[in-house]
Amino acid sequence: MIQELKASYGRVFEDALIAEIAQVGTFKEVPAGHKLMEIGDYIKGMPLLISGVIKILREDADGDELLLYYLEQGDTCSMTMSCCMGQTKSEIRAIAETDAKLIMIPIRKMEEWTAKYRSWRNFVFESYNSRLNEMLQTIDSIAFLNMDERLVNYLREKARVNQDAIIRNTHQEIAYDLHSSRVVISRLLKKLEQMGKIELHRNYIRIKNLD
Repeated sequence: MIQELKASYGRVFEDALIAEIAQVGTFKEVPAGHKLMEIGDYIKGMPLLISGVIKILREDADGDELLLYYLEQGDTCSMTMSCCMGQTKSEIRAIAETDAKLIMIPIRKMEEWTAKYRSWRNFVFESYNSRLNEMLQTIDSIAFLNMDERLVNYLREKARVNQDAIIRNTHQEIAYDLHSSRVVISRLLKKLEQMGKIELHRNYIRIKNLD
């Protein structure tokens, strides 16, 4: 665990903090599609992502989802931290986008390390800032971009975080992430195919050129 922590967080945390994380943290390996956190759950620990990608979703009153942002190697979830510190229920859903490895940090250590390690304080504040900026980008895209522009951005980001030009999601799953309908997404995907930007196949979408 020490070596994996150093690979992901060695440039962020000092050796003493990494040693403490390895001592008190709980290591987890989860497959793609695994639900790590559900809306309404009480959160008992904060995740540090060692490898893989996790998507963070919000849900409206009708049960429709909206993708907020992705967590990647070296990240943590600021909304999880807020719930941990306030001992409140989760307002997000976290699902593994790919196979992932993470370490769960107990709540009691979060406050202790904030006082003890400057690197931890900086990491927490920078994480809040990064996630806030990503949520603002999501809000901006909903407010100012057409659905076809949002779809292109979604496909481009999906390909980036997965490091794969193949998108293995159904039209319905994409619609859920973008808080849209399957009919609308299917129509826009067909339009992108006609423009030569993607290829539509029965079980996947191939990205050709979304620049």
